[in-house]
Amino acid sequence: MPTLPQRIARIAPYFAQGRLGLIAALLGSVVGALTEPMIPELMKPLLDQGFSAKALPLWLVPLAIVGIFAVRGLAGYVAQYGLSWAAQGGVQRLRQALFERILTARPAIFAAHSSSNLTNTLVYEVQTGATLLVDSLLTLVKDSLTLLALLAYLLWLNWHLTLFVGVLFPAVAWVMRSVGKRLQRLAREGQSVTDALAYVVEENVLAWRIVRTHGAQARQQQRFALEAARLRRLLLKIVTASGVMTPLTQLFTALALSAVIVVALWQSGSGGGTVGGFVAFITAMLMLVAPIKHLSDVMAPITRGLTAIERGLSLLDTSPAEHGGSHDPGRARGEIALREVSLRYRDDQAPALAGLSLDIARGQTLALVGPSGAGKTSLINLLPRFVEPDSGSVLLDGVALADWDVAALRRQFALVSQDVVLFNDSLAANVALGGDGEIDRDRVIAALHGAHLGEFVAGLPQGIASLIGHNGNQLSGGQRQRLAIARAIYKDAPILILDEATSALDSESERAVQAALDELMRGRTTLVIAHRLSTIEHADRIAVLEAGRVVEQGSHAELLAAGGLYARLHAIQFRNGG
Repeated sequence: MPTLPQRIARIAPYFAQGRLGLIAALLGSVVGALTEPMIPELMKPLLDQGFSAKALPLWLVPLAIVGIFAVRGLAGYVAQYGLSWAAQGGVQRLRQALFERILTARPAIFAAHSSSNLTNTLVYEVQTGATLLVDSLLTLVKDSLTLLALLAYLLWLNWHLTLFVGVLFPAVAWVMRSVGKRLQRLAREGQSVTDALAYVVEENVLAWRIVRTHGAQARQQQRFALEAARLRRLLLKIVTASGVMTPLTQLFTALALSAVIVVALWQSGSGGGTVGGFVAFITAMLMLVAPIKHLSDVMAPITRGLTAIERGLSLLDTSPAEHGGSHDPGRARGEIALREVSLRYRDDQAPALAGLSLDIARGQTLALVGPSGAGKTSLINLLPRFVEPDSGSVLLDGVALADWDVAALRRQFALVSQDVVLFNDSLAANVALGGDGEIDRDRVIAALHGAHLGEFVAGLPQGIASLIGHNGNQLSGGQRQRLAIARAIYKDAPILILDEATSALDSESERAVQAALDELMRGRTTLVIAHRLSTIEHADRIAVLEAGRVVEQGSHAELLAAGGLYARLHAIQFRNGG
């Protein structure tokens, strides 16, 4: 298990640019610590020489007290602001790195982490960790320096007594180290359980219609209560572990104070000390209690803060960015070839694709059909490298996909899926999503008309600048689908992927949008997934998939005449009115 200095060194690169703030925090802490021994030192001449002008001028005492606390307050402000400035800059850089990694990481990151887990890590845990670290490190630095300053003063005042008291410090250090290790383990467990609790909430927010339709509220409440109870137990363990340190530290302090009083009385009886010196020593020693207590309490928040930030660093370590080659011809011709491609998502599952080979000519429309689980979506996901094959190769224009520049590869594809994803932005921004430079308003309007949304947009007060809400919740299902089609029209990619692109449309809208799609598909390589076989009768070629393999290929008429799987699927849909 890494030590505290090693863990701090791990996150240091993100905070290194804030070194000026860290220097200011250190200087402020040093100045603040040096003011601590001044109070007991001010009392010593007053007690030894009496409360008279001979001891100290009357005006000097109140002035000195005010000055000491003014300097201490200013130093504390500089220390806190400097450390916060450095910490928040580090948080911003870490967040930026995390968000960039989420945008560029291999797609496997979204299978390994839920959206609530990623959101919680990026938005909340990093900030919470930084806040805890700012407060805790400020306490650690300030109170450590205060402790050193008071110990130096005590050594100067009476080194015999100071060494006697110092025997107890190793015991305090051992307690802090032992409890710190337990806190680190519990903090990691606590954050894992917090993720599980957040995931339950996320699922129920996304699936609220299904939960209510099926009357599953009681079951979901049980799931939430189970995770919430686990989190409660862990948090109580953390409180117990951190709470042990304070009474133990206070017990050691009381033992030290009792021993000092006994030794000091013996010294005074032997003529070895003065009242002022004794009171100054006791005062300074009692002033040690606060920093010792703070230092004993600081391990829990430091551990939680570091653990939270380390979650972000772990995400960077375990989610490498996508990599590809350098091939970038500009605009692809659109010739696709799959050679003996196999893909298995999990070892204990049947393969999604099993030695599949397929050629798609430039400008050809290929329809993919087959029963559920046949491998249609897996095949589609291979093309923009959303998944990687276990074996075999996929080529675009004769070049393996791994040799393409990733961004250049994905510029060649436009996707219209049955699962439409829209952003809480304007219509124009959603249509021109990902475009370089300024949005071309004329192209946006043309794309919207091509998707048969022109009349709808014309009726909006703000036109294409209108906001569409979270995931387009201010649009109907058909309008959301057509907006996705408008996005594909705007992108003007050489390869078009249609995954149930008209599934959310009524019959009238489907005919209108199909006409727009027919225009869009002209001259482009197009792959179509459609469960309603009537929508792909005019495809240039139909590939029938079953158990991850191509079992039939041909035109609609040829496949019907062959009497195979396609003919059986068509007959079933015909009987059911599909």
